Amino acid sequence: MPNTNAVDQVCEVLKTHAVTVDSSGKWPEESIRAIADAGLWVPADMREFADTTRRFAQACTSSAMIYLMHVCAMQVIAASPNTQLSGRINSERALTTLAFSEKGSRSHFWAPVSRASKNGKGIEINADKSFVTSAGRADYYVVATGSIGGQSVMDSTLYLVKGGTPGVDTLGEWKGLGLRGNSSAPMKFKCAVDESARLTEEGGGFKAMLEITLPWFQIGSAAVSIGIAEAALANGIKHATSARLEHMGGSLAALVPGIRSRLARMQLAVDESRAYLDQTLTKIETQAPDAMLGVLGSKAVASENAIRVTDEAMRLCGGAAFGGQLSVERHFRDARAASVMAPTTEILYDFIGKAISGLPLF
Repeated sequence: MPNTNAVDQVCEVLKTHAVTVDSSGKWPEESIRAIADAGLWVPADMREFADTTRRFAQACTSSAMIYLMHVCAMQVIAASPNTQLSGRINSERALTTLAFSEKGSRSHFWAPVSRASKNGKGIEINADKSFVTSAGRADYYVVATGSIGGQSVMDSTLYLVKGGTPGVDTLGEWKGLGLRGNSSAPMKFKCAVDESARLTEEGGGFKAMLEITLPWFQIGSAAVSIGIAEAALANGIKHATSARLEHMGGSLAALVPGIRSRLARMQLAVDESRAYLDQTLTKIETQAPDAMLGVLGSKAVASENAIRVTDEAMRLCGGAAFGGQLSVERHFRDARAASVMAPTTEILYDFIGKAISGLPLF
C-alpha cells in the first residue's frame, strides 16, 4: 500500500483547494504538484492505485480524475517498445493523459474515426478529440488514431504527442456540471510525429486500449465514485448527528426515523461498491477467468451507487445541501460524471449482457 502519511498530507492539500477548484473551474495546479512531489505519481500496483485514487476523490474529485488519467496513460507508455520512455517521463514528473474519444464515434472510445497517414518526414495525425482530461495542461498525450492503411475503426494505433507540439490545440474551455477543475476540453491534433512516437505496433491500438487502458480506467473510475460516495456519506452522518431540532431537544438522526433509513441505504450502497471493487481486484490479482466481467461491472456498480448515495445525501441534508452550505452539493454533481463517461453505464450493461450470454463484445 502507499505511504499513508504521504497520502494523508496530499489529501489535506486537495481539500484546501477543492472548493475554489469547483466554484471557479480553476485548474488544481497546487494539488497536482503535491501528488507528484509526494512520490505518488506512479502506483506500485492496481490495488494501491485504487486506494490512493479513492482517497483523492474524497478530497477533490477533479484532482482524482486528473491523477486517474495520468496513471492510465503511463500504463500504456510503460508497455511500449521503448522501455526507457516511462522512466524518463516519470523522472521529469511530467503529467500525461489520454486523448481517445472523438466526435465521430463519441463514447465508443475504442473506435477512432480519424486516420494517421505518412508524410515526407514521418507520420501525420489529424484527429478531433471530444473530451481530453488535462487538455492544454498535460505534458504528454497518448493519442489514439486510425492506423495507417487500416480498413476498419478497430485498426488503430497509439502515439505519444508532446504538449506544445505545433498543431496541437485546445478548443474552448471546460464548463461541466461537475469535475469543474479537470479541464476536460476538446482538442485538435493536426501534427507530425516521427516513428519513435508510436506506442504500439501499427494497428495494435485496439488491443492496448482493451487490455491495458480499460482495466486501469475502470478500476480507477470505480475508486473515484466510491470516494465521492464515502465523502457524501460522511457529510450526511455529520449533518444528521449535529443538526438539531431545538424544539424537540435532539438531533435529526435521533428524532427522524426517515433520516436513519437514508443513512442506512447510503451505508449499504457504499459497502456494496467497496466489496465489488475488492472482489474484482482479487480476481485480477489471481487471474480468475471471469476477471474481465468484474472489470466491466466495477465502474457500473460504483458509479450508479454514487449517484444514489449523493441523491440520498442531498435529500437528507435538505436546504443546507441545496443552498451549497455543505460539500454534498459538489459530490452530487461530481458523481454524475462517471455514468456518462466512456464507456457509459449503458454500454457497460450491454457488454456484461453480451458476455454472460456468450456473445462477442464487438
